[in-house]
Amino acid sequence: MGRILGIDYGTKRTGIAATDPLKIIASGLETVPTGELLDFLAAYLSMEEVETIVVGMPLYPDGNPAQIAHLVEGFVKKLKELFPSIAVITWDERYTSEEARRIILQSGARKKQRRDKSLVDKISAALILEDYLKANLW
Repeated sequence: MGRILGIDYGTKRTGIAATDPLKIIASGLETVPTGELLDFLAAYLSMEEVETIVVGMPLYPDGNPAQIAHLVEGFVKKLKELFPSIAVITWDERYTSEEARRIILQSGARKKQRRDKSLVDKISAALILEDYLKANLW
């Protein structure tokens, strides 16, 4: 029984979240520079069994693809080529960054922590994964 990864792809940084092996809990895992993302995933996938990768698809509020959607589509294509035994799907990521910022603020985080964009990315990835789990498994 493999984990599910959630990815909040960005041009500079990418947030990554993972479920527990039973796919009950989605937790922020890491934020990595996007240029190092494929190496990070290759190393992680060599240590952990992953059955699905859920990649957040950036959409405008009206549902049209956002400006970086073509980059996400290229990344998804690359994942499917490199890891053909793992299902790779896209998932609507609208408003996850705003929700992540709200969660950080409500947690009582200090000002320095609230400005940490890597924390926002990691929490956004967890929110994408949690939304996917709610819709598909829970």
